[in-house]
Amino acid sequence: MNVAQRLSEMAAARPDQPAVAAAVGRGRAGEWQWSTLTFAELDRHSDRMAAALRRLGALPGSRLALFVPAGPAFVVCVFGLLKAGVMAVLIDPGMGRRNLLGCLAEARIDGLIGVPAAHAIRRLLRRRWPSSRFHVTVGRRWFWGGPTYQQIVSEPWPGPQAQDLPPEAPAAMIFTSGSTGPPKGVLYQQATFLHQVQALQVFGMQPGEVDLACFPLFGLFNAALGLTTVFPPMDFSRPGTADPAEVVAAVEHWQCSQAFASPAVWERVTGYCLPRGLVLGSLRRVASAGAPVSPRLLEMLSKCLPPQAEIHTPYGATEALPVADITAGEVLGDTAAAHRAGRGICVGRRLPEVAWKVIRQTPEGIPTLDQAEELGTGEIGELIVSGPMVTRAYLTGESHNALSKIHHAGEVWHRMGDVGYLDAQDRFWYCGRMTHRVDTAFGPLYTECCEAIVNEHPSIRRSALVGVGPRGEQVPVIVAEPWPAAFPRGQAATATLVQELCSLLAANETTRRIDTVLLHPSLPVDTRHNAKIFREQVALWAARRLRR
Repeated sequence: MNVAQRLSEMAAARPDQPAVAAAVGRGRAGEWQWSTLTFAELDRHSDRMAAALRRLGALPGSRLALFVPAGPAFVVCVFGLLKAGVMAVLIDPGMGRRNLLGCLAEARIDGLIGVPAAHAIRRLLRRRWPSSRFHVTVGRRWFWGGPTYQQIVSEPWPGPQAQDLPPEAPAAMIFTSGSTGPPKGVLYQQATFLHQVQALQVFGMQPGEVDLACFPLFGLFNAALGLTTVFPPMDFSRPGTADPAEVVAAVEHWQCSQAFASPAVWERVTGYCLPRGLVLGSLRRVASAGAPVSPRLLEMLSKCLPPQAEIHTPYGATEALPVADITAGEVLGDTAAAHRAGRGICVGRRLPEVAWKVIRQTPEGIPTLDQAEELGTGEIGELIVSGPMVTRAYLTGESHNALSKIHHAGEVWHRMGDVGYLDAQDRFWYCGRMTHRVDTAFGPLYTECCEAIVNEHPSIRRSALVGVGPRGEQVPVIVAEPWPAAFPRGQAATATLVQELCSLLAANETTRRIDTVLLHPSLPVDTRHNAKIFREQVALWAARRLRR
């Protein structure tokens, strides 16, 4: 078993099809120039990388951090690591210097494949990673040893290099974003990746299609499915700053048949396309994840696509992906009204091979499944999931294993940390993160349910429910971010908008006791998708404002 063998199979079946393309600069006329690799080139380059890693002494199970920008070299390096059985340590560079350095130290890396700047930092802070000895530079090597990427891929082809590995062999350590706690290194096994590839086939992707990947990690699955991956010109660590004109141009240039991006990207793309009457006619399938996707965004995105195109909002987490899915058609035709009324947001039905339950909420660890109290239809609780694509352990922050994993009959159930309920159709309705629940004197309030009421106001882009004060007696506060053009100027306009929002809250049974509303110019969001609101930071901001 080695998930990289799927790449070799695709290379044999379609050697000349582009496997990956990335924008690398502009030509004289201002058009983007693209760096590409065919499936045959990608397969052979990754064989060369695997052979080079073995020559360096990296053994199966060794841990090599990867700091390479999205593009052909990134995909080559990942598949080279997989073929060699070496664990790829993947850390989001946008999580901030302190978190990044802390994650690297916790990961106990044996080496690093990265751009010159990453190696310079490694050398300057080498005492933090005393075991790091296997190094490959992607770009110009400066004052350190080890081969360069260009040297490796220029070597004679050593033949197929994908090792047969047991299903439980480690394949990668992928860090969570840290949006609701310290980033944790999640163990991905060979079997995890293979089952994820199989699960993704439920979306109907076919070899030969072209995928616009605005999130590099999701683009890795394409090579195993026979899809061409197109990385558009954007800063992948800040997707909310993507230039929508460039995203649209990439779709049109490559005639992409599908695309994945966070809600922050699609918000910018729809804002660009709708005023211009643009329709992305080649797209047949669009997906968005990383944060809840509002019916309002799905409505706007639908207008930018041909009628036959499907919009999916898959649900999952770094520890368990994918878990569920729902299409825009089902949302807009069936669940949107309940969402707008404060019932949560429906993330759909579980995928094949996924099992799930909603259990009574508790902050304590649950060692075995029989210690979890399962709730009935419509009761709000914590979601737990099990299945072959569910990861089994954290490799860093290992104390979280006891809090996040439940064991039963050889299976591992993952506590998603999300609260919500199952309806009569076995669909999960997401109400928010358990850690973001606001515990008031009159009972708990949930972010997704309350924020939906305020977000219906046409002037409001998004909002955050937070609690101020001790749990059990928290004062619920809605912090709303208006659209830039609608931000009120002056005290009178501000008071009018706040009163309108308070009236919306008072008219809904769920939110009628929330009477404090604050306006914020730009709510802080996560670094990975630029879509999840950092409610912990918002709560501190709200507390300071209320003390004035």
